[in-house]
Amino acid sequence: MRTILVTGPIGSGKSVVCGYLASLDFPVYACDERTKLLYSLVPGLKCSIEERLKLPWSQIGTVFTDPDRLRALEEMVYPHVVEDLKAWKAAQTAPLLFVESAIALDKPQFDGLYDTVLLVQAPYGTRVQRNPKTAERDALQTYDPARIDFRIDNDGTKEELYPKIRQLICKLI
Repeated sequence: MRTILVTGPIGSGKSVVCGYLASLDFPVYACDERTKLLYSLVPGLKCSIEERLKLPWSQIGTVFTDPDRLRALEEMVYPHVVEDLKAWKAAQTAPLLFVESAIALDKPQFDGLYDTVLLVQAPYGTRVQRNPKTAERDALQTYDPARIDFRIDNDGTKEELYPKIRQLICKLI
């Protein structure tokens, strides 16, 4: 079983790529979605976060502009995400698994949980149009070019993107 990390900056189209992969029946673990679910599933996690960060849950999004709070949040949440991802992987039988995460490549906690890295990229202007939070969060996501195995340029339409994904799958299988 091979696990491919699908990463890229905000607005690059990671979710579109992973949505298409899922439509082809490939298992996809979406880190953002699972993390949001874990906030509710892990007993006491939300309350512990509010207490440690001294921040009401309704303002949790502000951590992205506060490096100390963001680091504290990551320390509390990533162990749960790592365990959830390991359990998810153990339950899979498909030869190819995909993990969608904008930040896993930069976080040592996730090392060893994927075998191959796919970077989805798009021009900055395109990413800003797709997601208005691009400017705010862009600096939080960096990529070491030496760790990238494959790249997909998502600078056009979905109809232009899908053949690129199918070509990549042929290389991965």
